[in-house]
Amino acid sequence: MSPRGPCASARPRQQGVILVIALIMLLAMTMAGIILFRQVGAGVVIARNLTFKQGSTIAADRGIEAGRAWLVAQGAGALEQPNLAAGYFPAWCNVSVDAGNRPDEDNNGVTDDCGTSPPPSDFNPTTYNWANGAVATADDGSGNEIRYVIHRLCRIPGAINVAGQQCVTIGSASSGASMGVASYGVTSLSNTIQPYYRVSARAVGPLNTVAYTQVIMY
Repeated sequence: MSPRGPCASARPRQQGVILVIALIMLLAMTMAGIILFRQVGAGVVIARNLTFKQGSTIAADRGIEAGRAWLVAQGAGALEQPNLAAGYFPAWCNVSVDAGNRPDEDNNGVTDDCGTSPPPSDFNPTTYNWANGAVATADDGSGNEIRYVIHRLCRIPGAINVAGQQCVTIGSASSGASMGVASYGVTSLSNTIQPYYRVSARAVGPLNTVAYTQVIMY
């Protein structure tokens, strides 16, 4: 038997430093992966929302076209008074009608005068009760419900030449013009005054996406 010296039985003590470093690196990589995953997920959600928003904005144009078609089909006299079923109001600030089919938002028994300051009501697409708007389509095939409302840009209901009336209008000349020896416009233009109309449309799509569009036309 050979004697065992003190050096023969001594073993190096393991400190575990490498294991600690490895755990720290693993934790750091895990956190980086979670952050990257959340960023990618947020990007997908943003892209999806923008897609729905763009789709609803495009779809709202269908309401503008429906409003234009309704206006073209009406006679001049039909546009002097409100038509709630068609989402039509004869003055720029009208938002509803009373039991007598008069725009009377302040319920004072007098037809609203949009020229007063402040006006009895204020049309704001974001706060307007769109239940009073006409339905262009309940579902356009992409999940968008589209409604529209039309305002004649006049101060009060009635004819455009009624007392106290003010309208944003477009007019035409009543005579032709000439230039040198060449004659232009030998047939006189008819003297007409046409009020402008504002058509507002709202589309409500998937995930409660809401888009508004407005067009001024005559």
